Amino acid sequence: MQQEIHFVTGKGGVGKSVIAAALALKLSRQGKKVLLVELGDQSFFKDFFDLADVGFQPVEIKPQLSVALWTGEACLREYAQYLIKVESLAKLFFDNAVMKAFINIAPGLPELAMLGKITSGPRKYGPPMNFDCLVVDAFATGHFKALLAAPSGMAQAVQIGPMGEQSRSIIRVLRDQSITKYHIVSLPEELPLKESTELSEYLKNEFSVEPSLVMNKVLDVNIPLSSLKNAETQTSSDLGLFAQYLEQQLDRQQSMFKQAGTNFKTIVKVPLFFETDPWKLVEKAVEKIP
Repeated sequence: MQQEIHFVTGKGGVGKSVIAAALALKLSRQGKKVLLVELGDQSFFKDFFDLADVGFQPVEIKPQLSVALWTGEACLREYAQYLIKVESLAKLFFDNAVMKAFINIAPGLPELAMLGKITSGPRKYGPPMNFDCLVVDAFATGHFKALLAAPSGMAQAVQIGPMGEQSRSIIRVLRDQSITKYHIVSLPEELPLKESTELSEYLKNEFSVEPSLVMNKVLDVNIPLSSLKNAETQTSSDLGLFAQYLEQQLDRQQSMFKQAGTNFKTIVKVPLFFETDPWKLVEKAVEKIP
């Protein structure tokens, strides 16, 4: 079976991590072995799911579902050890002060290392990852663009040699829609949708891929408009004021969905759930993801 990669991104605060967890759980229930990957130095899921620890090595949190946290440095270390074959030499290489300084200042190197790790399965390069799907809780939209741009920058800078070839093979995987899927999470609000649309255009222009849009925290109320209008006549009561507010919110949502429909072929609607238990919240979101 060909390993799939699912990138989940969106403007900060839109709930992309919950959507990533829901997508990962959904895929695991389809009989696939899934790895939910966080990128960066701190784990959201450690505190969210009250886990003992989340690190570079996968930890199973549900049947068929594991989680891991990947940093650029950890991915580089694994890559170097894979090439050098001797752990002590790889450790010596990374503990060198000059090398540490180079890693910190080299533009795009941590991002390139993370993408190299993420795409290593389909490229059949590096240590094996025995997972059918990787769901990547990726960076927010701006940093996500920088992440995706890293291999192109390296491929242009290094025309020949293994580094250039590795960068080009990463790009091929990122462009292959049979392998790599992109999910942009937004809210039915102007600024998040604007950033989502800009990222969608970037993905279409640079990678020729069509991302899906997950509209999160949608007000999903089954109240006839006539009932709202009747309640609004009670202008001196809290009910009347709330009815006015609710109608305005629903009108704005409708406008945002109409706007999104001109830029996205696939739009998934996830309602606003009033749920404080993390797993129950993820379970409810799973039901809305096709």
